[in-house]
Amino acid sequence: MLGTYYYHEILRKTIVSFGTLFNDIHIRHTADSGNTEAGLVSDIKVPLAYAPQQKFLAKLEQLANLDRPVAMTLPRMSFEMTGISYDATRKSGVTKTFKAVDGDKVKKVYYPVPYDVQFELSIYSKLNDDALQIIEQILPYFQPSFKLTVDLVSTIGEKRDIPVTLNNITFQDDYEGNFETRRALIYTINFTAQTYLFGPIADSSDGLIKKVQVDYHTDTDKDKAKREVRYTAVPDPIDAEPGDDFGFSETFEFFGDGKEFSPAQGKDL
Repeated sequence: MLGTYYYHEILRKTIVSFGTLFNDIHIRHTADSGNTEAGLVSDIKVPLAYAPQQKFLAKLEQLANLDRPVAMTLPRMSFEMTGISYDATRKSGVTKTFKAVDGDKVKKVYYPVPYDVQFELSIYSKLNDDALQIIEQILPYFQPSFKLTVDLVSTIGEKRDIPVTLNNITFQDDYEGNFETRRALIYTINFTAQTYLFGPIADSSDGLIKKVQVDYHTDTDKDKAKREVRYTAVPDPIDAEPGDDFGFSETFEFFGDGKEFSPAQGKDL
């Protein structure tokens, strides 16, 4: 069974979608007193990268030129996926399937498997006010979760809302050593994204369902029931294909005491 190649890029899409939440964060500084244009405000977009926190800290410590403008190095943000675990609380039947349309083909899809993906977002800043500006643009959206719509399996149009939950926030001030040591304020925020993983998608051998019929009885024993209602639904037009724009034609048939009758007239036909 294992070894059948498939790749829906679900984890990759989840990582990319998580990163897009924070790729448009800005901070603003008021102009210094020497600026002739009173009220001028500098707007800085905070860079975001997928990288471990240790990589950024090592880079900051190795920079020899401390005369560069702060905006060129700090503030910055980075994020990474730190773990993945199975979520039994969202488990569904392992044998349950549903049908989806891929072009003009009907596919049989097993219910997805729920997994939690852990993320760590790190915020680096020299000034505490810069870090606080970033934090305040993030926290109000998580109460404690924010839902992302992710196109998990594009071939069958399977889109799902993925809750991203804020777990905790930690703070660290690396300001030890002499005056030449670069200061780095670090806020670390941990998140959990509740995504789903799909297995291989197979062609359905059952064909299209073009008629649905449901019988209602007034008694659990069909032979003893004095009244029966039969509901039938078929596509309109009847030769509609999966990708077509179509409606449904619905009919009701009423039976009483083994004979067909009209409830509007109240007598046998």
